[in-house]
Amino acid sequence: MRSSNPVFSREGAFTRGAGYAGFGTGTARQPQAGSPYSGGPYGNNPYARQQYGGQQLTDEQLYEMYQAPEAGPLQTGRMTMDDVVARTALTLLTLVAAGSAAWFVLPAENYGFAVGAAVAAFVVGLVISFKRSVSAPLILVYAALEGFFLGAITKALNTALPGIAIQAVLGTAAVFAAMLIAYKSGRIRVTARYTRVGTAIAMGFVILLLVNLVASMFGADMGLRSGPLGIVVGLVGIGLGAFFLSLDFAQIEAGIRGGAPQQESWRAAFGLTLSLVWIYLEMLRLIAILRGDD
Repeated sequence: MRSSNPVFSREGAFTRGAGYAGFGTGTARQPQAGSPYSGGPYGNNPYARQQYGGQQLTDEQLYEMYQAPEAGPLQTGRMTMDDVVARTALTLLTLVAAGSAAWFVLPAENYGFAVGAAVAAFVVGLVISFKRSVSAPLILVYAALEGFFLGAITKALNTALPGIAIQAVLGTAAVFAAMLIAYKSGRIRVTARYTRVGTAIAMGFVILLLVNLVASMFGADMGLRSGPLGIVVGLVGIGLGAFFLSLDFAQIEAGIRGGAPQQESWRAAFGLTLSLVWIYLEMLRLIAILRGDD
């Protein structure tokens, strides 16, 4: 699948093979030798090969390109940070709008529509991840479905535990801000080893949750949703969400540097939304446990 979030097996996000919009899997700050973003200002970048007809640039041509005025996104059609911010904001606004609709329309005890929206969002998310081309409408549909689910489940929990909604929102925002500051300051470096270890932990975590889900269907309780073990699992889940964000940041940075098409900013927005939804759900669960709700 094609996003950085290991929940959907998106290791090596945005990589589609030669000639397509590959964001790469190396570190965002120091590209590996031989990667699509190494070797001069263009190197082996597939976009550079397409733009210049596959001809290798001479030193004189490179010098002229360095001296030329910087091209803006409208001139090149390349993704910029402004594109990513705008698309992510639109995706999150869609999610919040759908969540607000669910909050005001659905009764607190009605989970049927919420579960249906969650299943539909999962299916749409899979389609987006497997799809070769980026589909902005599908990403917005995913955001709306996911928002409807989050709005319904948040209302139910907030009815039992007043104030949990704002606590979860503030907690999610704090994690996002902390990870962004840590990444931009260089305290977190997305290296190949960092990615391998984090992805392995994430896979183990998802497998544990699946085993717990199956066990619960047969009446067994592994204690993952309450007590000290539930708190530990919640903290690990939030930590993994922060890890997903760091991968998203690195791949966005690498994509911008590598000249990814402007349309790929929608894929970046999708990845960030997935990570934020993961953190928010784990934050809700952890706060519910801490406040005494199983």
